[in-house]
Amino acid sequence: MISPLAYIDPEAKIGENCEIGAFAYIDKNVVIGDNCVIMPHASVLYGTRMGNNNKIFHGAVIGGIPQDLKFKGEETTCEIGDNNMIRENVTINRGTASRGKTVVGSGNLLMENSHIGHDCIIGNGCIIGNSSKIAGEVIIDDNAILSACVLVHQFCHIGGYVMIQGGSRFSMDVPPYIIVGREPARYCGLNIVGLRRRGYSNETVNNIRNAYRLIYEGENNVSTGVAMIKERIPMTPEIEYILNFIEKESERGIIG
Repeated sequence: MISPLAYIDPEAKIGENCEIGAFAYIDKNVVIGDNCVIMPHASVLYGTRMGNNNKIFHGAVIGGIPQDLKFKGEETTCEIGDNNMIRENVTINRGTASRGKTVVGSGNLLMENSHIGHDCIIGNGCIIGNSSKIAGEVIIDDNAILSACVLVHQFCHIGGYVMIQGGSRFSMDVPPYIIVGREPARYCGLNIVGLRRRGYSNETVNNIRNAYRLIYEGENNVSTGVAMIKERIPMTPEIEYILNFIEKESERGIIG
């Protein structure tokens, strides 16, 4: 299950039933869980903590040193959950002193040539498309989908269940449940298909749609829209998520 042509540092901890291909490189201070597959020419570097049932494809580099000039070699980690598929040439940098760790949750698909910068926090069930680049200290909530060649500015927060259209680039926060696209990137409606695929009821979808109409349609600004949502829309968990995101979690302001 482990190729004799792979390099595994004696200090690395490898779980049970792992497959490690030829010319893979496993650094010291690495922990890999059970039933993982590390394909040929993949590198799992210092400070990586990986759960179970992950597949790391050819040429991927997990736990690389941050591309941040403030990084001075401090002890940080790159933490990967379970059941992730990390495709060819994906790079995930470990953290800096800012947060101390980069985190990728469970059940994610990171497509070929995508990049996750230092100190990012990626939730569960996300899809990061081919050649998309996520700058440092970005937060992506659960079940977000970023299509190919998306560029995300550092410190952005992307809400759950969003769909970011291919080629989009932005430097503001993206609230949950919406579609973002066009040039310049902006709100393009509700991610109705994604919500229905996830089992959201028509009533819930309509409530979310009506909430965003109050924010994005007509002459309302964001503050006025939020106040109207509180008055007019039933306070479900989904509406509470939207309001918390805008009022408490968004530091850069939401996309227009």
